[in-house]
Amino acid sequence: MTPPAEESITIRPARPEDAEGIAFVHATSWRETYGRFVEDPDTSPWFAVERRIGMWRSNLAEEVFSTMVAVAGDRIVGFAAVQQTTDADAVRPEELTMLYVLAAAHGTGAGQGLLDAVLGERPASLWVAADNPRARAFYRRNGFTPDGAQSSFGPMEETVRLVR
Repeated sequence: MTPPAEESITIRPARPEDAEGIAFVHATSWRETYGRFVEDPDTSPWFAVERRIGMWRSNLAEEVFSTMVAVAGDRIVGFAAVQQTTDADAVRPEELTMLYVLAAAHGTGAGQGLLDAVLGERPASLWVAADNPRARAFYRRNGFTPDGAQSSFGPMEETVRLVR
């Protein structure tokens, strides 16, 4: 679904009633971006909406993250979440833990609007799939650079930490 040209993107704080919409974007954007990393995306639990609905209900109710959503019309098309990093070995005071936009909404400004709303220009860290050139270019344009740390998560064999 491509947001119609006359349908602008609105960025606002997430509300508890957004849990299902966020879960849909979370699972769908994961499938769109990382489906190529698994043998059968149709059977992979990483791309199931249902498992994410409860998680997002809890996250929003307990305010685990500072979460913003991008809305086109009455549909959530993206979201971003930040949390404080309190670990002694944290490299920045905040971590951008998630920023996902449906592929159909790429190029609408939703991703930039979400990043600006949830983090602004503050220093932060984030993890991104090493093999995700679109996301890496987006973060590079926003001042994030690799700090040498690497890990893996879910279906991604290699993730890299970016900081600014």
